[in-house]
Amino acid sequence: MAGACVSETNDPASAAKPDGAPVAVPDDDRFAAFRNPQFVRYWLARFFSTFAIQIVVVSVGWQIYDLTRNPLDLGLVGLCQFLPALLLVLVTGSVADRYSRRRIMGFSILVEAVGASALLLLTWHGLASPLPVFAVLVGFGIARAFFGPASQSLVVNLVTREELANAIAWNSSSWQIAAIVGPVAGGLLYGLSPIAAYATGTVLFLAAAVLVMSISAPAQRRSNEPASIETIVAGFRFIWSEKIVLGAISLDLFAVLLGGAVALMPVYARDVLDVGPWGLGLLRAAPGIGAVTMAVWLAAHPIKDHAGALMFGFVFLFGACTTVFGLATVPWLAVVALVLMGASDMISVYVRETLMQLWTPDEVRGRVNAVNMVFIGASNELGEFRAGVMAFWLGAVPAVVIGGAATMGVAGLWAWMFPGLRQARSLAGRE
Repeated sequence: MAGACVSETNDPASAAKPDGAPVAVPDDDRFAAFRNPQFVRYWLARFFSTFAIQIVVVSVGWQIYDLTRNPLDLGLVGLCQFLPALLLVLVTGSVADRYSRRRIMGFSILVEAVGASALLLLTWHGLASPLPVFAVLVGFGIARAFFGPASQSLVVNLVTREELANAIAWNSSSWQIAAIVGPVAGGLLYGLSPIAAYATGTVLFLAAAVLVMSISAPAQRRSNEPASIETIVAGFRFIWSEKIVLGAISLDLFAVLLGGAVALMPVYARDVLDVGPWGLGLLRAAPGIGAVTMAVWLAAHPIKDHAGALMFGFVFLFGACTTVFGLATVPWLAVVALVLMGASDMISVYVRETLMQLWTPDEVRGRVNAVNMVFIGASNELGEFRAGVMAFWLGAVPAVVIGGAATMGVAGLWAWMFPGLRQARSLAGRE
């Protein structure tokens, strides 16, 4: 994409040896990205931040459902976090392209630390209504709206192009590892004391902020285009023009939007499986167990062929496993289904993120990632709202089962609508 930009240093995504030959990274070097100390700090910051989010979300979900016993309120938890990303999408991406992504990421984490502290104080003084919690969650949503495009775009500025696929796999794993440990820790901490849960989240956010701000100023091609409607909507325009990218992110959007069952896990833990707060933490962690196992495998065995077909196949499997989870009446079957769901979803995440980062010019990457984060938010937080509303109308089990079946249908429909994505073999982007 053409456009005026200024570059602080050479773009590491295109780093090369002195003789001009690309820096080769062995295919079996699964820890290639971790040899870069800046990436290590970034990875740890993402891990601590996501770990804290998981603790907070599990605690809020249990606290709200314990207070109101209304599944619709669980849907509102997701909606409060998604709406800011949707409403600010034309702002957050432009900010990530024009200003320091490292500082935006660090400041966003500090805002989340303030939010966790607010939840701690609300709990300390006694919570009689969910409304103050919803207000704090909106603040979390605003912070995450700015955090997403900046953090997703920053990783490309920290590693070489040859390290990028490995970095993306590990970057996804930081979220998934936190998604394994975080919910279990959140359930245990909440069982001990809600105050302990929110205090731990606050400390982790602060540690993440320190790590981000300790990263050396990275290379970044900052957009120098004058602000206008044309430049603001550049992310939408780029995605619309690249049908393979459009197909990948929209497939993930509708698959998780329809198949998401996370919001209803407090209902399953309390009313269907009868496993309590610790069991809720285990249910929340199960998809992460499958996902991180797949991420570690992908770090050493990146997808080199039939990427599109694999993506569609595993999205279909994601829907099938969601349906099995919805019908499960014993904890072990529910956990197995959730583990397979997470592993299947990881394939889709890996393909989508690799396409996004390799195909997108750096000067517009923030705006493209802002749009991508709205898609991700819609598939997750808005998916939670969808699940909560359907559970309110039909019950939790029908809401999950119908969603899983719809996801399988989406996989088939998108395979027909986006033949270029279905036939895609390599994930390599433009040179």
